[in-house]
Amino acid sequence: MQTNNRRRFLKSTVGAGAGFALIDPSSMAQGKLKIKKKVALGYDNFAVRAMGWKAQELIDYAAKLKCDTLFITDFGPFEKLDDRDYLQDLSKNAADRGVKILLGSWSICPTARRFKKDWGSADEHLKLGVRMAKSLGSPAFRVILGDSGDRLSDGGIEARIADTVKVLKRNKNYCVDHGIKIAVENHAGDMHSTELVKLIEEAGSDFVGANMDSGNAIWTLEDPVENLRNLGQYAITTSLRDTALWESANGVTAQWTAMGEGNVDLKSYFALYAKLCPDTAVNIETISGFNRELRTKDKEFWKPWPKGEPIGYDKFIALAKKGKPRKSWEAPNGIDKKKANQDYQKGEIARSIRYCKEKLGLGLK
Repeated sequence: MQTNNRRRFLKSTVGAGAGFALIDPSSMAQGKLKIKKKVALGYDNFAVRAMGWKAQELIDYAAKLKCDTLFITDFGPFEKLDDRDYLQDLSKNAADRGVKILLGSWSICPTARRFKKDWGSADEHLKLGVRMAKSLGSPAFRVILGDSGDRLSDGGIEARIADTVKVLKRNKNYCVDHGIKIAVENHAGDMHSTELVKLIEEAGSDFVGANMDSGNAIWTLEDPVENLRNLGQYAITTSLRDTALWESANGVTAQWTAMGEGNVDLKSYFALYAKLCPDTAVNIETISGFNRELRTKDKEFWKPWPKGEPIGYDKFIALAKKGKPRKSWEAPNGIDKKKANQDYQKGEIARSIRYCKEKLGLGLK
C-alpha cells in the first residue's frame, strides 16, 4: 500500500520543474552535465536574508537572475498573510515575470525547540500555510520539525517525529481538500534522511513528502548524494547548496559553499536526481562562509546518536577525506559590515545560479 501511495504521490507532485528526465551520457565524459530535458531552477530567499527584502523585491531579483522559481521559506517577506487577493496578485506578478512562487515556514512540531506560537498552535500554523500556498499557487507548503537539540529532548528525535506525525494526520483532510502537499525538511541536524523517510511514511506519503536540503545532510553525518538516494523519491521541494568537507583535529569540519565550490560530487548528484525526482525544481539556498566542526572524535558528540553511527556514515567520512581545510569568510576591513554581508550573499547565489545553468544544464530559461 505504501508503495502505491508513493507512486500516486510522485505522479501528482509538480514542483514547477516537470520535464527534467534524462542525462546525455556523452556529456559526462566531456566534463559537463547535460540534461536532455530541463528542470526549473530558482533560489530560496534565505540565500539573501541580509537584504531584508519583501516578496516583490524577491520576485524582482528572481527575474533578474533568470530564475524559474522563487522559494519563500518564511512568512517575513509577506506584507499580508491570510489575504487571498494580495497573495494572488503577487503570484500573478511573479508569473508575468516567468517566476513561480513556492512557499514555506517553520516548525509544526509543538514540542520542538524551534516551535513558535507566532501563528497560533501547530495546527493553526499548518492550516495558515496551506491557505497561503493555495492562494500563491504553490503546490506544496514546506515546514520543519526542529534542530539538532531535539535529538537530546525527552524521548529523543523519535518522540518529536511522533508529535509531528500527529499534527500532520489531524490535518490531512484539510491539506488534501486544498490540494496542497506538505514538504518536511531535514533541518539543522534534526533528522537523518532515514528518519525523515519514517516520518513521511507514518504521516502518509500520499500528501507528505520532503523538502530535501543537501547542506543540512552534512550535519546529520551524510554524504549529500546518499541523502538524495534516500529522500529523492519523496522530494517535492528542495533547498540545495554545495559543501566543502575535510578531516580536522576533533573530527570533521564543514563549510557550506556556492554551487561548484565544495567537494560534493555534483555531477553524480544531479545524474541521480534526474532518476529519482525528475519533476522537482532545484532551489538553491546558499548559506556560505562559516566553518562548523562536527567533533566525531569526542564521546559527548554521540549522545544525540544513541544507536551509534547512522546509515551511510562511511560515505560521509570518505567524502571528508577528499577535502582540504578552508578559512571562514570575513568582511574586508574598512567596509561597512552590513553591506559587505549583503554583497557576499548576492555574489554566492548569483555564482550558484550561473554554475547550475552553465555546468549542470539546469533551468528552463
